[in-house]
Amino acid sequence: MSVIPASLARVIEAFGQLPGVGPRTAERYGYYLLRADPMKAKEITEALTKLHQSVSYCPKTFALIESGQKLSPLYTNPKRDKQIVAVVADPFDIMALEKTNSFFGTYHVLGGLVSPIEGIGPDDLHIAELLKRIDEDNVKELILATNAGVEGESTALLLTQAVESKKVKVTRLARGLPVGVDLEYADQITLTRALEGRQTL
Repeated sequence: MSVIPASLARVIEAFGQLPGVGPRTAERYGYYLLRADPMKAKEITEALTKLHQSVSYCPKTFALIESGQKLSPLYTNPKRDKQIVAVVADPFDIMALEKTNSFFGTYHVLGGLVSPIEGIGPDDLHIAELLKRIDEDNVKELILATNAGVEGESTALLLTQAVESKKVKVTRLARGLPVGVDLEYADQITLTRALEGRQTL
């Protein structure tokens, strides 16, 4: 015999599938929604239901866009320099760099980092599309904005080798980003200094 109702148990189990959410946190989330105004649970349900219908990826940059948009506004904005491209692992890394108000180029989202442990290889990333962009947009500089961990460094090295035959300057975010810190969690000052202090590889 279950200690809690099956419906609540299913909600707790669903929250437990989220990254970083342990059993106790999942229980707190589930119990909070049970006690809260039912409208709050309804709002969350509607938002989740529409998530996959309303959000898609830009076919050029692979940044997140609203369904119905053809390309990311960060790419189509005429004030953006298409010849400077910051290469990031995930879409949320773009948000981190945008908060610095120091970057006016465009972005390219790889969709992850090379990770043999997780079974992610070069073919699983948007590297071929990046090489195509370099030619189409006459890209002059690639800023490798992957994190400073082992996977980020391995991916940066792989990208450097992939563009060797291209006439493109390759730089890397430098000072200010300690090893192990993802872009998403870095503060604005740190990211600004990292952008200013990027180095040629």
